[in-house]
Amino acid sequence: MSLEFLLGSFYLRSNTYRGPDGELSAALRYLNLRYSMPDDNGKALLTDIGTEELAHLEMVATMVHQLMKGATIEELKEAGMDRHYAQRGFDLFLNDAMGNPWTAAYIGAVGDPIADISENMAAEQKARAVYENLIDLSTDPAVIDPLVWLREREVVHFEMFRQLYDRYKNMNLQ
Repeated sequence: MSLEFLLGSFYLRSNTYRGPDGELSAALRYLNLRYSMPDDNGKALLTDIGTEELAHLEMVATMVHQLMKGATIEELKEAGMDRHYAQRGFDLFLNDAMGNPWTAAYIGAVGDPIADISENMAAEQKARAVYENLIDLSTDPAVIDPLVWLREREVVHFEMFRQLYDRYKNMNLQ
């Protein structure tokens, strides 16, 4: 097991799994916001993307499990993960890369479809940027390839939200 695998695992699980711009936050944000959308088109889109974000969460968790499998205590210490291991073992835990626990405060919603869809577009761009940073940190194709796929899905989601935003702006929902 290489240090790159362990560091990659740490950053992957910290940033994309449970951080403010992670898959968990996105899934919960979208699945909750769907109820305040003014039409079935918006509700369906948020349901679809929110459900897909849950699948992304599963992909990230699987990658982390594969990266961590077989790590020794010495490797965990070398990667700076000894404190996490002491308290959590190999389990994922809902805190970000700075150690802050996941919080519902990560979910921005104000009940205004235009503002909320704008927030969703920003969230997708932030997630895209995080995936790009993780891709830059890795040299292993087995890690890079799924990260590239996840990054591309963020781009697709952004575009879908942009189209919904334009639709609602044209409906004069301000």
